[in-house]
Amino acid sequence: MSLAATIEPQHCPFAFDDVIEEIAQRREEFERLSHVPRDVIEKLKQVGIYRAATPKRFGGDARAPGEFLALIERIATADGSAAWVASFGSANIYLAALPLATQAEIYAGGPDQVFAGGLFPVQKATLEANGYRVDGTWKFASGCKGADWLGVGISTGGTPGETPGKPRTAVFKPQQVEIVENWNVVGMQGTGSHDLRVANQFVPQDWTFVRGGTPTVDEPLYRYPTIAYAAQVLAVVNLGLARAALDVANNMAGGRKTTTGAPQLADRAYYRIELAKAEAQLRSARAFFYESTDSVWQSILAGNDVTSEQVSLLRLCATQIARESAEVVNRAYRLGGTMAIYRNHPLQRLVRDAMVVTQHAFLGEGNYDGAGAVFVGVQPIPGYL
Repeated sequence: MSLAATIEPQHCPFAFDDVIEEIAQRREEFERLSHVPRDVIEKLKQVGIYRAATPKRFGGDARAPGEFLALIERIATADGSAAWVASFGSANIYLAALPLATQAEIYAGGPDQVFAGGLFPVQKATLEANGYRVDGTWKFASGCKGADWLGVGISTGGTPGETPGKPRTAVFKPQQVEIVENWNVVGMQGTGSHDLRVANQFVPQDWTFVRGGTPTVDEPLYRYPTIAYAAQVLAVVNLGLARAALDVANNMAGGRKTTTGAPQLADRAYYRIELAKAEAQLRSARAFFYESTDSVWQSILAGNDVTSEQVSLLRLCATQIARESAEVVNRAYRLGGTMAIYRNHPLQRLVRDAMVVTQHAFLGEGNYDGAGAVFVGVQPIPGYL
């Protein structure tokens, strides 16, 4: 996708910018509730977020990854938690590994289906006729309170088709799953990443899939690297947070008198220099990210198989933007001076949220080792590719 290309959602009964504005106005509410309310999820559905990864054969958009990532980036400029929850509009790409008949049941109510879940720790499931008996507790189920379908990670004792590092996921209706409301964190409180508990529930074999497994849908989006995409949709949240932080820093530069009576920030050379460096840092990381994404997507559209080098590049650019963007947020915070230490200052929220993004397992330091291994032609760490 060209950076100049339009990224407006294709199904908008009202303006996407209006939804972003409402999210910005309600972000304190999300943090207080520890989740994004269902009425906001419904509006995100209406602007096409939750059909972005639904197959076209089931009425979805199956949008190009770069287009969807740019939408999440824009939402993140208003609120990181809302963007994180919206990013799981990409999770329907996982469901493409289910049998087509199962997918038809999922989308029988329309293409705008919200899938969320807690994959880890993977719990052992008991094999029964035509399915599994599932029991256990899972962590980090972001967006679970607004989901139409919930997934949990299970170990099935070597079911054909399973591969190390790609556990099987069991799909349940929300009424079959208990949400244990225990999400209590420094940043991203509004994601509602609570625990899930399943008590002695049966799941048919056809309602389980291997995350990152071979899709049953033959459309270009489902040839895009699944796990790499999962990392990208989370990492791009930090791009939006960094953009918001630099906007705050710009607005502070000349809009108020300083506490000590010293010159305004815009009149100080160090402030201008640091702001310019941060802007260059963010734009450079962003360009690498979208250039890598578009390169792989165009290769897929041309009919080429995705290579290990391409998967690695996507993992690397995701890790890089998460970290570079967090550093940009920190630079903006330092520029904010004493005023930025107050709890109600916008940079406080941005710092906390950006810090959480970098802690995700998909965006860890080990990805640099994995990328380096691919560059030099040796075997990368398990699960990297």
